Amino acid sequence: MGANLARRLLADGHEVHLFLRPGFAAWRVADILEHVHAHEVDLSNKEQLSATVRGVRPEWVFHLATYGAYPAQTHSHLMVRTNVFGTMNLLNACLQSGFEAFINAGSSSEYGWKDHAPPETEVLEPNSDYAVTKASATHFCSEVAAAKQVNVSTLRLYSVYGPFEEPSRLIPTLISFGLRGQLPALANPDIARDFVYVDDVVDAFLLVANAKGPGEIYNVGTGTQTTLREAVAVAQKVLKLEVEPAWETMRARSWDTNVWVADSEKIRERVGWRPRFDFESGFDATAEWFREHPETLMEGGPDSSGSPLSKR
Repeated sequence: MGANLARRLLADGHEVHLFLRPGFAAWRVADILEHVHAHEVDLSNKEQLSATVRGVRPEWVFHLATYGAYPAQTHSHLMVRTNVFGTMNLLNACLQSGFEAFINAGSSSEYGWKDHAPPETEVLEPNSDYAVTKASATHFCSEVAAAKQVNVSTLRLYSVYGPFEEPSRLIPTLISFGLRGQLPALANPDIARDFVYVDDVVDAFLLVANAKGPGEIYNVGTGTQTTLREAVAVAQKVLKLEVEPAWETMRARSWDTNVWVADSEKIRERVGWRPRFDFESGFDATAEWFREHPETLMEGGPDSSGSPLSKR
């Protein structure tokens, strides 16, 4: 998300400062580091963070740091430190220096299992440590927005995919195998997600940053869910694969569900956001990007700790 958003901001002529965690993986930003101001910052270090924010005095803040979205990220204390305390520390530091907009990246996982597309007013029923911490961060941002009357908004993101995506996730995995004429091990074909292309999500961040008034919560998804069966069919079409899928050769995951779709009416009405990519066009664009950047794909697919259908 951050790699794509940073490039859009640069292309639009903004001065961009990146807060990068200590020991960050450089592959997503290596080619733009000379065009941005990079700061290696630990969000749990309040003094360092506050000093860095004071030096930058940002107008727009996009808070994308998170831990726990991937199956291998299982340490609950790191989820709390990053998703809860990291959010609190960053927002409090930004309140001291002032800002025009603070946009927090939330998660559709905050809703828990639902048999329908939940609106932003839906009661949250987070059913994992990750979801609990993301919901906590959203509540904190909303409380600050109301109490301070500042523009602090949360975008509850559905299944974002596209260039620079983690190689172990579903779409890069399908592309990695597909470019070799293969398909990976697959879970139940009826598992569903609302896949939203990363350029559309970047549009949402920028539209909300430009919106005026106290912060809001917005669902960011297409409103159309895609089953794993349908996603594989698109991969077969776009990559011209003749191999047949081997369903349920991958173990089930605790977060798998047959209903996972956004109610994005609010962001469409309030700020005029519309997704420009359907799943096939987004998959095609992603496949083309990975063809041009083969070094970013896995050599052998996801390892035993990974999963090609991660949470969001």
